[in-house]
Amino acid sequence: MNDLILIVEDEPKLARLLSNYLSQAGYDTECLENGLEVLPTVHERMPALILLDLMLPGKNGIDICKEIRSFSTVPIIMVTARIEEIDRLLGLELGADDYICKPFSPREVVARVKAVLRRSASEQPTGVNNALQLDAERFQAKLHGHDLELTVVEFKLLSFLVANPGRIYGRIKLMDHIYPDQRVVSDRTIDSHIKNLRKKIAGVSPETELIHSVYGAGYKYDALQ
Repeated sequence: MNDLILIVEDEPKLARLLSNYLSQAGYDTECLENGLEVLPTVHERMPALILLDLMLPGKNGIDICKEIRSFSTVPIIMVTARIEEIDRLLGLELGADDYICKPFSPREVVARVKAVLRRSASEQPTGVNNALQLDAERFQAKLHGHDLELTVVEFKLLSFLVANPGRIYGRIKLMDHIYPDQRVVSDRTIDSHIKNLRKKIAGVSPETELIHSVYGAGYKYDALQ
């Protein structure tokens, strides 16, 4: 299970303090100071939760939250010294799971993190928890207990679709996710990865169809029931 907490905070002392408390609680942590670093790190590391400061150099927390919610349901706790009600509401309406105002107790943050992670786990589709299991640290996917033996790219593609069940994504959007370095590849590369994913899924469970083509639009994942 991935237990990485991504701390996005431009005050180094505060970031270290949060990291120390979360580490003592058993979580792995990674700290970022610049908003421009967040999306590439989320794509690469697939954190279990993000502590996201509102005011950041490079890109602010509101824009980051919007962009993350366009491709992921990873839990986000927004952190800020701005306590105006409009900011509080805006942060939550953008898809944040919780909101903490500075100054705060690090112990309170740890408690909030645990609470949000528990709530997030309880909201996961039954099929994802039981039939399809994803291990982001090992890039390993198991279906009905059988390893699908995916490549790293195949795992990233499947994880992205699983995080957004029922949502249709075109080839370009999927390419942006699995190739964040903007390398030049054919958009048909996605079709090849999807074909391989389906083949490996069918090899484990022939009756299971997880990834569906939507003519003229792209692909979507339907959770197991």
